[in-house]
Amino acid sequence: MILARQLRSGDLTAVWVPDSDQEAMRDLTRTRDDFKAQEHKARQQLNAFVLRHGYHWPSGKKRWTQTHYNWLESLKFEHEWLQIVLQEYIHAVKLASARVDTMTTQMMELLPQWSLAPVVDCLVALRGVDKISAMILLAELGD
Repeated sequence: MILARQLRSGDLTAVWVPDSDQEAMRDLTRTRDDFKAQEHKARQQLNAFVLRHGYHWPSGKKRWTQTHYNWLESLKFEHEWLQIVLQEYIHAVKLASARVDTMTTQMMELLPQWSLAPVVDCLVALRGVDKISAMILLAELGD
């Protein structure tokens, strides 16, 4: 009876409960976000290692390009084990980037099957909004 009175008086607020498709897309976008964080951390660790040993990438030049990777791989250290550390950091960055790319590709392949795909297309029409950003926004907010 109490709920009926509250509903009639307008004291209750409607809530939307996400369905399993929505939850699955939310998990997918959050996983990609986790992978992006891992990529960011791996890049920071590699940069810190290189800087700690006195190597500096020229300012004004873009990082994480093939040229940058070539430069990183050409660095030489006095101790062999530092060379091993460098190679492991480079490998960690490349692996993290590949995971982000794989997840992004999978998201784009699954987009047409998602019930909110038309809304994603509408959001993409806004300046500065790409499909991944629109998918993340809609996965978190719902319909």
